[in-house]
Amino acid sequence: MTSADETDGQPPVRIGVFGLLGSGNLGNDGSLEAVLGYLRAEHPDAVVDALCGGPEVVATRYRIPATRLHWYRGEYRTASRAGAIAAKGLGKLVDAVRTAAWVRRHDVVIVPGMGVLEATLPLRPWGFPYSLFLLCASGRLFGTRVALVSVGAAEIGNRPTRALVRWSARLATYRSYRDDLSRDAMRAMGVDTVRDEVYPDLAFALPTPPCPELSASLEQGGTPIAPSGPPGPVCVGVMDFHGGDDDRARAEEIHRRYLDGTTRFVRALVEDGRPVRLLTGDECDAPVVAAILDAVDSPLVTAAEAASLADLMKEMAAAGAVVATRYHNLICALKVGVPTLALSYAAKSDALMAQMGLAAYSHPAREVDADRLLEQFRALEQRSAELRRTLTERNLDAARQLRDQFTDLTTALFPVADHTHALREAP
Repeated sequence: MTSADETDGQPPVRIGVFGLLGSGNLGNDGSLEAVLGYLRAEHPDAVVDALCGGPEVVATRYRIPATRLHWYRGEYRTASRAGAIAAKGLGKLVDAVRTAAWVRRHDVVIVPGMGVLEATLPLRPWGFPYSLFLLCASGRLFGTRVALVSVGAAEIGNRPTRALVRWSARLATYRSYRDDLSRDAMRAMGVDTVRDEVYPDLAFALPTPPCPELSASLEQGGTPIAPSGPPGPVCVGVMDFHGGDDDRARAEEIHRRYLDGTTRFVRALVEDGRPVRLLTGDECDAPVVAAILDAVDSPLVTAAEAASLADLMKEMAAAGAVVATRYHNLICALKVGVPTLALSYAAKSDALMAQMGLAAYSHPAREVDADRLLEQFRALEQRSAELRRTLTERNLDAARQLRDQFTDLTTALFPVADHTHALREAP
């Protein structure tokens, strides 16, 4: 990518990336990294910048200019005082102008993956759904091509949120989804998905960290050999889980059951002499790690500090097995070919496990039963060699599909010799 004003006599394509990026969620940032890798490889002359939640992090880590998504810096804090409520309301008006001005400066805006069309975690309509609607409406108004690339979606019950998400999808120029479930959900919410494709999550396009056994087998089209000797450590990916958008009334009960069940499971592993490595996927998960460390109090239980999906993959590649809650924790484990058990909080996790051939290894995060989870874990380990072979095959297929995704994206968004805003529009 370049910052030049002219390339071969024509102005370079101006591309924006948009979302809650640089805000502490490793999955969101991994999706951005995958798209930037594609742009640098296929469109190196493009000028790229971001409108995002954490502009300082994005600018430093990914070396692109970045602008704060919200004018009001207290956007994601609960407003209780009159002054804060007024400031937040004013911020919504200012954001409409700021977003429109930013969109107008671009030829293309890409929303890289993420669950931007779902409310599987608590979500207010005037938060990110409103921001996404502003983006897509501005794109339609100014002729800027807006692409929702390999995004997640789910049917939404809250009527204002549902309306904003539906209209955002309708106004976008290009849509693709990370699973059939997402496309079906948007169809059920009234979006015409006839021309929309399904591809794997963008994180499957990230480089796999060096692992001698895994790298050698993948280069030869073979399968990784299950580690010999005593079983390796168990990576347990935890989450500050309080249920979804429809679970607010019993959020604390759900969290308590999740934490108690996960803690009991970790304690059972320790009693079996297994080292446990606790992992997170968002900065907000740190209190859950601290609670488990305090409750189990064993030198066999340690916590990793991962700053990226690459860091997570390195941790997981050394594990004998992984048990994880966050969606992109699951992807990291599956991508490095390690037998994985999902503590599933949404249908998207079940769909991912089925897609990768591990449908039987899913456990409800809302009702963690430590004894049942331990049974599933032991069954998982008994099939370790077989599951590693399955994961190798599914990962190769995912890589092929994502090459098709990026080819499709280039065809849709970057037609030859077209630096105007003329392109087919999704209904």
